[in-house]
Amino acid sequence: MHSTTQAATPIREPFDQDKGEQDRIYAKVTLRLISFLFIGYVFAFIDRTNVGFAKLGMQAELGFSEAVFGLGAGIFFVSYFLLEVPSNIMLGRFGARRWIARILITWGLLSAATLLVKTPTQFYAVRFLLGGAEAGFFPGVMLYLTQWYPAERRSRVITLFMAAIPVGSLLGGVVSGWILQHFASSSLMAAWQWLFLLEGVPAALVGVIALWYLDDGIDQARWLSPAEKQMLKAHVASDGNQAMTHSVAQAMRSPLVWLLAFVNFAYLAGVTLMFWMPSMLRDAGVKSTVTIGWMVAAPFALAVVGMLALGRTSDRLRERRWHTAIPGLISVLGVALMPFAMGDANLLLMVSLLAVTGNVVANALYWNLPTALLSGPAALVGIAFINAFGQMAGFLGPTVFGKLFTVTGSATTGLYLLAAMLALGSLAVLVIPRRLVNR
Repeated sequence: MHSTTQAATPIREPFDQDKGEQDRIYAKVTLRLISFLFIGYVFAFIDRTNVGFAKLGMQAELGFSEAVFGLGAGIFFVSYFLLEVPSNIMLGRFGARRWIARILITWGLLSAATLLVKTPTQFYAVRFLLGGAEAGFFPGVMLYLTQWYPAERRSRVITLFMAAIPVGSLLGGVVSGWILQHFASSSLMAAWQWLFLLEGVPAALVGVIALWYLDDGIDQARWLSPAEKQMLKAHVASDGNQAMTHSVAQAMRSPLVWLLAFVNFAYLAGVTLMFWMPSMLRDAGVKSTVTIGWMVAAPFALAVVGMLALGRTSDRLRERRWHTAIPGLISVLGVALMPFAMGDANLLLMVSLLAVTGNVVANALYWNLPTALLSGPAALVGIAFINAFGQMAGFLGPTVFGKLFTVTGSATTGLYLLAAMLALGSLAVLVIPRRLVNR
């Protein structure tokens, strides 16, 4: 696949406004769009990973083995994978407003429905349906952002949006720990059931709000003046001339698209840690669920700072590859050291700062690569395919990790396998030609 122009060519300003006025308009767009999408993604990550906290109670109450739990946690990503591309196509057909609202409403209700689970089969079924409901939200937002921002401004807004991952995990850890402790003596439902209810319903409410708050595109935004709309559309149109605008079929045959899919797969394998961190900390001697919540949240608080700082330097220097690879390699170091820290909760927290923070930051900065390479029809399906392929790591990671844990009686083998995968993904980033993404 070849770029239609030289990617390193400076972008000419397509609208006659000074830089300060352009910054004001983009700040207005960011405040309106990113703040709302951020809230939605916070709930997405809470509802995707809160099963790790629910495990502290539901595993004992329902008699689930580590293998059953691992398969249930991971099967979410099978339906996510299967419906990712169709969902993005539906977003293109029905518009971002209605489709993003549909996604939020259905996944919120299904997450809450997890409180009804009694058997492994029911657990698998509700997690499978939850993955299908959420499919398309993330790639849909990535596609949506390419319709509002040119590549030169996209790193900052992507990292702002993806800061929802560490913020969601931070809030999810603290709030989940509090819910489990506060409702431990409830006679109405078990604490883990309250967890799913109280963290699932808000997502559905955000979906209802999305129906009137979001706009399908620049032309539909009544909160923008005609001059502001003209400037935004001119910048996006100018940027599109520098991205790869080949057909969907050509995009799917591109080695670069498959390479990007593999990198995404490797980084998303790191999600496995989020399902087992609460129980690993408990096994290391931490008894309070509130304390576990704060300890799980700590790496994500650090990740917010790292993401926002590197997002700015990535845009300022117009450098994308090393900004992704270096945090990924830091994650490799942390994961590789985790087996040596299993008996000491404080030491386990220290290495998890490297493992989780590095992975979350790398995953955020990574999305500058596919959004810089693809536009038009190639972006519609290509971005969804890349994300869908990566989500298979969300299934294979917890499933394989759970089986290895059950067979060996420890997390060591699974952690070394995870470190190797993260290392391959981080090194693969550097194979991408810098002239195609450093713009």
